[in-house]
Amino acid sequence: MMAPRTDFPILSAQVGRNPLVYLDNAATTQKPQVVLQALADYYEKVNSNIHRGAHYLSRLSTEQHEQARATVAAFLHAASEREIVFTSGTTAGINLVAQVLALSSRFSAGDEILVTTDAHHSNIVPWQMLCQRVGAVLKPIPLTPELTFDMEAYLRLLSPRTRLVAVPYISNALGVVNPVAQIIKAAKHNSASTLVLVDGAQSTAHMAVNVQALGCDFYVFSGHKVYAPTGTGVLWGRESLLAELPPWLGGGEMIKEVSFSGTTYNDLPFKYEAGTPNIGGNIVLAAALRYVTEQGLAAIDAHEQKLTQRMYSGLQAIGGINILGPAQNRGALLSVVVPGVHHYDLGTLLDQMGIAVRTGHHCCQPLMQYLGISGTTRYSFALYNTEAEVDRALACTERALNMLR
Repeated sequence: MMAPRTDFPILSAQVGRNPLVYLDNAATTQKPQVVLQALADYYEKVNSNIHRGAHYLSRLSTEQHEQARATVAAFLHAASEREIVFTSGTTAGINLVAQVLALSSRFSAGDEILVTTDAHHSNIVPWQMLCQRVGAVLKPIPLTPELTFDMEAYLRLLSPRTRLVAVPYISNALGVVNPVAQIIKAAKHNSASTLVLVDGAQSTAHMAVNVQALGCDFYVFSGHKVYAPTGTGVLWGRESLLAELPPWLGGGEMIKEVSFSGTTYNDLPFKYEAGTPNIGGNIVLAAALRYVTEQGLAAIDAHEQKLTQRMYSGLQAIGGINILGPAQNRGALLSVVVPGVHHYDLGTLLDQMGIAVRTGHHCCQPLMQYLGISGTTRYSFALYNTEAEVDRALACTERALNMLR
């Protein structure tokens, strides 16, 4: 076990007569006491709008908010704090990029966007909307029979018309870790102007991320999957790109000067942060990232991998369960299909035993269609989960399946 269980108050909850075993971390992680306290401290002691305020609370709020930006920049190894744009989450970050690219001169009719077959809807639909606006074409990258990224197919799909590649670092439905560094290298070899966006929703809480070393152009993640509140997130973008691209939302903060004859836009990153941001949430996001850093991302990964492999072996031992994706090179989640058993029925029985899992298509309907299934049951782990919880989840899964089969 890594972090003390007492760091997370909700983990002492009961579900009926059963202790809670929370294995829905790929959807939302629970919050440590330091994050909860940081949120309370902000609203009790600091609460005020940021920038331009002449009074003490506004200055204090501004200082903490911009320090939070510096914390995020350091966490991602960004070249500059100007590359960090606060958003409401991964979905908002991807939509922001798609919208500003649609407004730019970088796309024209017949251009191509490549996305992975296992992409989340938020990494598909915004690109479909861009394609509809500019006449571009969206092309899915196939999976191998082992349900991993098909590099050979990807290399064949790359062409002079490829303008953007959008890929999840880790599949939220399969748990597969995609070879992001190779994907980016191939895209840039194809054309220096081919942009790459990495969906880091499932990777940021589990592994160290260095956006400069990766060589991508955009990286997005959600705070609520990395022990921060919902409604928080980050878009990292290469500074030269963010400076070149137009703003999307108009209003306060994203301007330098406004008149009825025209508007001068603000410097980065404020050009992309119209209106009052989630000040307290952004400050607390930084507190969550500091907590993760203190635990050590390498130690977190090793702990979660141990749990994942224990769960994988235990599910195999039960028998009659199809675990999607390979045994190795995967993130801290497992999606399973049990022939003859509906994923919702399994999830419902597990809930009655105190085991919280996710069921359904996981916002990956194209993947489910590709696999010929309606959904899966997904177990996903975080730094606070234990081997005892894995064993209990396995025992409850076996019991539930004996009732359903």
